Amino acid sequence: MDIRPLGLDPSHCLIGAEWIAPKSGQTLPLINPSDGTALCDIAAGDAEDINAAVASARAAFEGPWGRATAVERGRVLARIGQLVLEHKDELARLEALDVGKPYKQAMADVVALARYMEFYAGAADKLHGQTIPYLDGYTVYTLREPHGVTGHIIPWNYPMQIIGRSVGAALAVGNACVLKPAEEACLTALAFGELARRAGLPAGALNVVPGAGAQAGAALSAHEDVDHLSFTGSVGVGKLIQTSAAENIVPVTLELGGKSPQVVFEDADFDAALPFLVNAGIQNAGQTCSASSRILVHESRFDELLNAMSGRYTSLKAGPALDDLDVGPLVSQRQKQIVEGFIAKGGDLELAASGEIVGDAPEGGAYVAPRLFACHEPDHTLAQDEVFGPVQVVIPFRDEDHAVAIANGTRYGLVASCWTRDGARQMRLARKLRAGQVFLNNYGAGGGVELPFGGTGLSGHGREKGFEALYGFTSLKTVAAYHG
Repeated sequence: MDIRPLGLDPSHCLIGAEWIAPKSGQTLPLINPSDGTALCDIAAGDAEDINAAVASARAAFEGPWGRATAVERGRVLARIGQLVLEHKDELARLEALDVGKPYKQAMADVVALARYMEFYAGAADKLHGQTIPYLDGYTVYTLREPHGVTGHIIPWNYPMQIIGRSVGAALAVGNACVLKPAEEACLTALAFGELARRAGLPAGALNVVPGAGAQAGAALSAHEDVDHLSFTGSVGVGKLIQTSAAENIVPVTLELGGKSPQVVFEDADFDAALPFLVNAGIQNAGQTCSASSRILVHESRFDELLNAMSGRYTSLKAGPALDDLDVGPLVSQRQKQIVEGFIAKGGDLELAASGEIVGDAPEGGAYVAPRLFACHEPDHTLAQDEVFGPVQVVIPFRDEDHAVAIANGTRYGLVASCWTRDGARQMRLARKLRAGQVFLNNYGAGGGVELPFGGTGLSGHGREKGFEALYGFTSLKTVAAYHG
């Protein structure tokens, strides 16, 4: 299949203002997870390409991009957002083919990317310092300044959304960026680099270097001239990146995994909750850090909710991304094997329901039918470990304290939700649940680019999205002027 995002050769890197082949001349095959065929070859960037990209970013930061006013930066980001919308059909198709997600979900990601650009375009000139009352004869104030060169290592599950919340925020405050997309899915990252170039982003302000994590990713995380790192992905790789960054005393924003619960009390509106309970577990085939893989329900309504969710599950269909069904393929055969391994570990649980893979799905596709398990053991592997596939468990609880203990009973703490009509209970649970985001009688709040996002424990640290992200991509300087 001939894939040329925006007419680009995907075997090239964006360094400075030019699309150039990697120094080694090496490429990697990009596989279509819907049928197992090769979409195209992408650049296999390595340390040499990362060195060139970082040097290009440094020159941009010390040159035209670093000297640009906040208003000018905002205008460039606004133009990028407009170009994203103008190319939304192509971008959605690329994301669907590359990641394997249904087309409608890919289109939602395009819209989210544009919204991130719009949000950070508007926020660019609204990041203010403070004046601090101090001793007589002094005026003291603070400044928010960009770090300089920021490295962005993004995963394969939501390339466009994570570019928006990471690169968008970094550019808004004046950093120059080096973006290393995942080797499994990087076509929209390449397209974004081209749109940014067309929007007037100065040469070097954004560089895009595809390649394997062990080469390009490792080189970027260990680079001595990178001032800040942002990583979204697995806990294991997050540890490696934080260790590399520590050698250079570089701050890191980590958004890692999750085992997010939705807690459903006996007084909850089941009809309102049901779509959220299911969709939050199967969106993008469950390959979402904030996926709701644990459903906790009061024991008095356990059977009722399990039956209701089972009815939804039996109607779910998995198939090729462009068929736009409920669930697409997993991103790769390797990911399929991992998820199937977890499902096998659930053999001692009750399989409450399963979706189906459509009969005409290509044999080479990485398909897994969605699975719903009844689980009376909160310490079970499927209730503790991140599966990153379309698998959910339903767990009963006795009372509020028991529900909180189960909800907080993993090493993750990314997202949680509480379903109850009791307002006092809502407020208690909002405080007691250990998570970076807590939703009351909803889950996800429609994505919410304005809402700070991040976790605790193995879910990482630092915050992305919203205005809070701008603080993470800046350092605070205090100025104390003595004037008598």
